[in-house]
This record gives sequence, structure tokens and C-alpha cells, in this order.
Amino acid sequence: MPEFHSIIHFKTISFSQANNTITILDQTRLPGEETYVTLRTIDDVYTAITTMQVRGAPLIGITAAYGIAQAAQNMDRSGMIVAADRLAAARPTAVNLKWAVERMKKKLKTSTNDRNALIQEARAIENEDKQACHRIGEYGASLIHDNTTIMVHCNAGALATSGIGTALGVVYTAFLQGKKIRIIANETRPVLQGARLTAWELTRNDIETCVICDTMIATYMESVSAVIVGADRIAVNGDTANKIGTYNLAILAQYFRVPLYVAAPMSSFDPCCNSGSDITIEKRAEQEIRQFNGLQIVPVKARVANPAFDITPAGLITAFVTEYGIIDPPFVNTIPDTLDRHRKGTT
Repeated sequence: MPEFHSIIHFKTISFSQANNTITILDQTRLPGEETYVTLRTIDDVYTAITTMQVRGAPLIGITAAYGIAQAAQNMDRSGMIVAADRLAAARPTAVNLKWAVERMKKKLKTSTNDRNALIQEARAIENEDKQACHRIGEYGASLIHDNTTIMVHCNAGALATSGIGTALGVVYTAFLQGKKIRIIANETRPVLQGARLTAWELTRNDIETCVICDTMIATYMESVSAVIVGADRIAVNGDTANKIGTYNLAILAQYFRVPLYVAAPMSSFDPCCNSGSDITIEKRAEQEIRQFNGLQIVPVKARVANPAFDITPAGLITAFVTEYGIIDPPFVNTIPDTLDRHRKGTT
């Protein structure tokens, strides 16, 4: 197995059972400051998720899981169910959040020793995420050739998970295999997760990275061999919700005949969503667009739309890379088959 500890020199989340505290890397302060914040209450956890101090579909699920375990010290079961449901609604698009909360609620209902059982379950969710990231990296690296340029969008790296990441997990694995890789990171307006976070991760490890504005994608697509993105929710037919701008990127990738891979754990697949039309899209605060670096850039009378995600139709996706392997089309057959294997725990 590649030596990932030689690459990931930060920890996105940790839980102290003795102090009953959660420590997160505050991603709103990157790349300028590497600052860690302590979460002591369910309100702290809710705020960290909604303000994107902690972000990335797998990581917010893990954070919520630890938040529920943390709450067991001071709340009764009915209060914890209310708190859990509140966390599940904090960011409605990422299915990993709901998945982790429902798993914790199930453990709460079946456990006689709430706190210890919930802590163990949260740790299991974290460890499973780390293992899934490693396997996604291994499967995905088989798709990456030496001396190649990859385009990525938003941040689906170690900052979005408890492990090496999904899309960037593929990059890290290929890099440690000795492949020469160049990354084009789309800035990802309006919160700039590509410019701030992906570039921060990759350049710390001397992976060649060029940040471009989202409006430059077509200009640079001819030099790209593959596009790799993450996912916040994947429907049974393959329609995928990911950070806003992914749909545009997928259209351009198809036009230039560049394969687009979605790297995501099975917890990002929603068996209750038949298609993208079933996915709720989070609407974020207008202020994220009205201001840039504290400066007002949109006139007060102008209306603002700020959907956090868009839906990429399955027909624009080349394949999914999961911990269960690579899922090829036709997705209406292969995704249900993989979900069934995942449910049964078979590989």
C-alpha cells in the first residue's frame, strides 16, 4: 500500500473521548491559516457544518456522527433524536450526512450503553471512510496514465474526508506509484474550494497544480486527459449531484471527448433517488455571491441565485470509481447491482 502518511500532514477531524470534544481543521481559513477549532456542543457541530468550517460529503457525515456521540453525555434519547434530525437537515444535498445520521440513530435505538456504543459507531464510520478512500484511490489510479494532465473541480481530497480523499485520492495514489501528473484545478466559485483548498493540498506535496477560473475550462480542456470529480449524491440511474459547475464541466468534457470519472464511496449513492429530479439542491446565502473578500460586488437591487450544487446527467459520466471497483454503463443496471453487493457486504 502506498505510504500516504508521507503526503497527508494534517488531520481534518479527531474526537477526544476523555474530553468529549471534536477537533476540526477550519477550512474557511485556508489557505492563509491552518487553524483547528474545538466543537463542544451540538450547536457547535451544526454551525461548523452549515458555515463549511468542515465540508465534503464524507467528512460532514463523520462530523455529524461524532456530534451525536458527543451529545450522548448530556442528552436523553429523545433529545438526541431531535438533535440528530437537525444535523441531518444542515446540508440537504449530501446524502452521506443523512446516511451517517440514520446509522447513528439506528445504533441509538438498539444500544443499551448509548455513549460507548455511539462513539464506537462513529469511529467505525470514520475508519470505513479511510479504507474506502484508499480503495477508490487504487481502483482509480488504474485509469491514470503516466505523464498526464487531470482536471478537477471543487475539493474532493483529504480535506473532504477522513482519509486521502476520493477524486484526489486517485491523484495521490497515482502520484505515489511514480506517475507524473499535472493538475488543473478549477477555482470553483463562489467559495473557491478549488483555488483555496485543492491547490493548498496538492502544492504542499509538490504535485504540479495550475488554478484556472471556471470560465477558462473550455480553453484548457484540449490539454486534459481526464476529468475526475467527487459527488454529494448519486441517484440509482447515475445522475449525480456535485458542486455547482460540474454540469458545465461535464458538457465540455463530452464535447472534447475527455472521460469524466466520478470518484465516490458507496455512501454517496442514494437508493431512494431514482434520478436527479429526486435530489434536493441546497440554496446557500446570497452573501456568498454579493461579497468577495468582504467587498460588496453586486448592487443591492440585483437578485442573486446561489445553488450550491447542480445535477450532472448520467449520460455525461464515463464511469464511477468506488471502493467496490469501477462502475461502467449502463448505470441503470450496474449501480443497482453494486448497491446490492454493498448491502450484502460482498465484493
